Amino acid sequence: MFGSDGTVDEIRKRFSEYCGPMKTSIRPLFLCFTLFSYLSAQGTLLSPELRDLLHESLSGERAKDHVIQITRHNRIQASRGYRNAAQYVLRQLRRSGFSDRNAYVESYPSDGKITYQTWQSPSGWDLDFAELRMIEPYVERIVGYPEIGMSLITYSNPGDVTADLVWVGAGTSDEDYIGVDVKDKFVLATGYGGSVHRLAVLKYSAKAVVCYLDDDRAKEFPDMLQYTGMWPKSEELENVTFGFNLTNRQGEKLKKLLDGGEKVSLHGIARGTGLEPYFMDVVVATIPGSHSAEEELIFSAHLDHPKESANDNASGSAALLDIAHSLHNLIADGRLPRPKRTLRFLWVPEWYGTMAYIDKHPEMVGPARGGKTLANFNLDMVGENLELLHSKLILTRVPDSVPSVLNDVIADMAVMVDGMEIRTPRGSQSAFNYRITPYSGGSDHMMFIDLDIPGVMFSHSPDYTHHTSEDTPDKVDPVELERSEVIASSAALYLANLETEQALELVALSGANGAGRLGDAFRRAHTLIAADDGMEVGTAWAEAVNTMDYALLTERGVLNSITSFNGGESVRTSIASLSMGLSQQAKTYREILASVAKRKGASGKTPPPVINKVDERVPVRNTRGPLAFDLPGSKLSKADGGWYSSDQFSLSSEERFELVNFVDGKMTATDIRNALSAQFRPIRQREVSRYLDDLVKVGVLAWK
Repeated sequence: MFGSDGTVDEIRKRFSEYCGPMKTSIRPLFLCFTLFSYLSAQGTLLSPELRDLLHESLSGERAKDHVIQITRHNRIQASRGYRNAAQYVLRQLRRSGFSDRNAYVESYPSDGKITYQTWQSPSGWDLDFAELRMIEPYVERIVGYPEIGMSLITYSNPGDVTADLVWVGAGTSDEDYIGVDVKDKFVLATGYGGSVHRLAVLKYSAKAVVCYLDDDRAKEFPDMLQYTGMWPKSEELENVTFGFNLTNRQGEKLKKLLDGGEKVSLHGIARGTGLEPYFMDVVVATIPGSHSAEEELIFSAHLDHPKESANDNASGSAALLDIAHSLHNLIADGRLPRPKRTLRFLWVPEWYGTMAYIDKHPEMVGPARGGKTLANFNLDMVGENLELLHSKLILTRVPDSVPSVLNDVIADMAVMVDGMEIRTPRGSQSAFNYRITPYSGGSDHMMFIDLDIPGVMFSHSPDYTHHTSEDTPDKVDPVELERSEVIASSAALYLANLETEQALELVALSGANGAGRLGDAFRRAHTLIAADDGMEVGTAWAEAVNTMDYALLTERGVLNSITSFNGGESVRTSIASLSMGLSQQAKTYREILASVAKRKGASGKTPPPVINKVDERVPVRNTRGPLAFDLPGSKLSKADGGWYSSDQFSLSSEERFELVNFVDGKMTATDIRNALSAQFRPIRQREVSRYLDDLVKVGVLAWK
């Protein structure tokens, strides 16, 4: 069937002959899926000519030089150090040939009081010098700032304190302070700096805090510092003092002195402005499209973090600089046609700055809302040296709330890169190691996904250096930077220029992958019925069918998303044919599930309702962008807010994010529960309904 030589060209030819768009019978469709599954494994969406041009032009070495320069700035969100880093990015764009019109900075006020939708802006911040010394039982300089950026808890205020030191354990709960007099003292703790300060200083009147890392990483790397921040609420700004982060070795030394009955006195000093009204700067660059310039694909990377932070996220910011430089110069030299759609590059203060930018640009929404922003490629920690960190590249899929072919395109480009020999003179010799994983949050792709813009995150995990002083440029690999750049830029250019022939190939690829994902959903559904986990068989059957129904709905949505990039008649015809095949496949799976349920003792021809109480209310959004992480609990009474920390509330951060994403003004509360359960696990209706009720109470949702 594949031909004697087994080449990709032969496979393409046979696929074209055998799997025309009007072949709709089930057997030919499944044979088409099987054939194209073989083809799609080759990573063949991008032309070899463009692949080789990008390989030649993109430079992980050049990107690593940018990493080194960016890490010299203490680039905390809304700080003067961040502004310096933003100006570095802008200067590099100018040197690459970007004009004032196509590369600029948008600034947004940030004072710890102004809000952008549900997001309180961080305060501006600037300190020049800080130092912590022990003066009893002997004199010793413990740590200093700015030479070690993470030694000072960010968003500290200036001050000068000499006081005794007391131990409070973790220091993050009221129980830690029972029987301990911390008034006018330094507090030593192992908890997160801002959380310790909120209790020790703001509630129990300590003068300042000293925190050290005390986890498994700290035991293996005793000289590692953790990055922590005060992150004061608006009402706390006037009362913030200061604090220091210490290494495990330093913290345990102080604790040992206290445990031995020694009187330990410290002198801490911090000089400079401290908290102040300032700005969040977003660096923007564009490569305007030649035909459909109003349609955009967005690259994003957060530029912030303390100066030691290299992989997080000087690496993503540097990779974006190199992609922008390379594509701009290739176009200027006539080696690469200008993309038909606009490419936009954003260097942002993580979450807060992205939210401010979104708030200013209401036109930025995805195709499902009638918008022209078609995709987001979010680069956050993309340069890890796999040999040093024993890590792997994580490509995080777009969630089911925004069905998108972007997942299939990114996966294909990753396969392509896996087959390339990317090496640099100063790079590692590591083999490419990557995973395509389900949606997870934690970065700026969340902001775009919430607007129905398909967003993929490029990241690395595990990384023991994350948010610590060990995240340094020596652990950044030019080879891994270049691999990430090739995947992201290849996917963007492919979708920016999608021709009809390519779109038909993409339809076939997505249909084949969709058939496989339906099979995965069937296995999950089968397990729900077959498992002896105490769930009543009729309920399990209903949950299984719900899983299949939403899996089919998602896969049909994935196919339809291709029309955002090419909506030609032949493309739509092929989508309709493959959607029919997926429907038949899902029907067969439902019949099998019914047989399994019958054998397990279920009665009736159809499964019962999934839940006992149906909630037909329809919620609507009052906000743009994902909700601030502390909602709704922080805006409720103490009693009502306490439910979110009890064992009655089980929704993960990913589940909460998706729950809100499903709020489209059409889906009922029960529809949302069903969609959420199909994607993750069976979820209780009462839990979803109460969460929605509370979001209505705090004003971010309303009942239609």
